[in-house]
Amino acid sequence: MSESIPPNTPGGGTPPHTPPPTPDPGPAAGSRERRDRTAAPTAGDGRHHGWATGGAVFAGVLMLVSGIIGILNGITGIAKDDVYARLGDYTYSFNLTTWGWIHLVLGILVALTGWGILKGADWARGVGIALTALYIIEYFLFLPYAPVWSLISIGIGVFVIWALASEPHRAPKSGPAKHA
Repeated sequence: MSESIPPNTPGGGTPPHTPPPTPDPGPAAGSRERRDRTAAPTAGDGRHHGWATGGAVFAGVLMLVSGIIGILNGITGIAKDDVYARLGDYTYSFNLTTWGWIHLVLGILVALTGWGILKGADWARGVGIALTALYIIEYFLFLPYAPVWSLISIGIGVFVIWALASEPHRAPKSGPAKHA
């Protein structure tokens, strides 16, 4: 006769510490656990939030392009004083050469700040909001000279201010600590 070894003892049957096999739960099961472990695709790494980050980048591009257009607008106003229609009795009327210089200077500042926003400069966000506020005021005062472009520029300025103001604060860059 043969001796029989109990199944849960060393040397026979299944090992005592092996859990029983579990059935495959399928592709849908466990997705909640995977979502909890991995970050959402639009959430990023916690420093940025989808729409606000995309909006800030787009605001930087809009500032860069609007600044370049302002520079070209300014050069045109300085070189050719008859490009824009002359107005009769307008409360905020300036000489068109003066408007050209205003567009040129503000265009340079807006373009440089837009470049700073795209590069992630710390100073660019606050300066961008302030310059865009001036940009909106400039185009409000320039409204009778170029009404359609002024309204478009004011709308762009409102979006830029919203995007820069709603961008989450960036975490300070951490580097190796320097000891003196």
